[in-house]
Amino acid sequence: MQNVKGTFDYWGMEQAIRKKVQNVLERLFTLYDYDAMETPVLNEQTLLASKYAGGDEILKEMYRLQDQGNRSLALRYDLTIPFAKVTAMNPGLELPFKRYEIGKVFRDGPVKRGRLREFIQCDADAVGIEGPEAEAELMQLAVDAFGALDIDIVIRWNNRKFLGELLSRIGVPAETQLSVMLTLDKLAKIGAAGVENELLEKGIPTDVSSAVMELIQREQTSCHELVEAYGILDSQGTKEVNALQSLLDKTGLGRWCAFDPFLSRGLSFYTGTVYEIFDKTETLTSSLGGGGRYDSIIGKLVDRDDIRYPAVGLSFGIESIMELLKERGVAIADDAVVIMPIGNATEASLLAASTLRTAGIRTRIDWSGRKLKKLLAAASSKGVRFVILIGDEEAATGQVRLKDMAQSTERDMSAEEAADVIRAAWQPD
Repeated sequence: MQNVKGTFDYWGMEQAIRKKVQNVLERLFTLYDYDAMETPVLNEQTLLASKYAGGDEILKEMYRLQDQGNRSLALRYDLTIPFAKVTAMNPGLELPFKRYEIGKVFRDGPVKRGRLREFIQCDADAVGIEGPEAEAELMQLAVDAFGALDIDIVIRWNNRKFLGELLSRIGVPAETQLSVMLTLDKLAKIGAAGVENELLEKGIPTDVSSAVMELIQREQTSCHELVEAYGILDSQGTKEVNALQSLLDKTGLGRWCAFDPFLSRGLSFYTGTVYEIFDKTETLTSSLGGGGRYDSIIGKLVDRDDIRYPAVGLSFGIESIMELLKERGVAIADDAVVIMPIGNATEASLLAASTLRTAGIRTRIDWSGRKLKKLLAAASSKGVRFVILIGDEEAATGQVRLKDMAQSTERDMSAEEAADVIRAAWQPD
């Protein structure tokens, strides 16, 4: 018996850290005024396979199935398309509409470190905001989130319109640009030689491939230098890049953000700004999150080309974040109080636990019967601060012995008094 490849069970300390990461993100989503949403894991295959959705690359990894009514269904591969569906199905939504969702998604792709077949995404999306302030706010959210997790990041960003204009200037035909973009997006992973090989494998003409290689091998690839070199000063993509860069500089976000003219991200629905988040120390090379602007798909999903829903999103990769935290050996303190019955104190222990739980304190009773020395050592190794000892004497007097492991102190008191002491220590004024 074993798990399906690319899926895992989580418990104990690892699950506690996973929940901590999710709680940090959820708290920040709320602070940034994003409302919670929950969408179905199971969707109509036509929705997820729409040409306006993920594109050919992601469709290769989509889990497809059929129900007893012979309907073609699929498991969601991200949270963006389900969000777009909700927006498209509810034209009366007051805009701007901002939502976040934390949930499992599924991809039948290659399994490697930080990349699984069943994994959690944490997404924030806003629809109804035209300008670069939407992207800037999401980048700000990302900086705050990773700051709270003590992870130093760099946000690499680009604009697909800008990249498309560059490719047009060097002679890449419009019908070939998406394929070239997807290859360029792998530049950091496969290098210039890998890009050249993949372009040839795709059948890109030699003259076009040579122009692309000349572009990526330039020594100067800042936006300003590329605009000057290729004469795209007044293009729409250039204007959008300059507008966002100005916001990043004026808000101080430029410290974390680096312009990357060859970034495009794998999903085909992005229409403008795209960004990807990486560990600045390069301890982990996989992306920690990413997102971008997708202004076209919501209207197209309901066959309404005349309706435009400007939208932008950000997704955090929980699995990659967890890989990085495990690499660091990150642990969190056990915030439970442990009651240790000594002798015949079963009833007294249950009553004391009930008092603490009523006071909102997470409480665990250790029924293992191990020797006290071993119990205390185990509690200490898990970062438990407070232990309550209840023996025959305490049970007879209606008292408990509260032991503060951090202060190396202990004293007798009622369970109600113990609850007050613990809450005061955990939530000081």
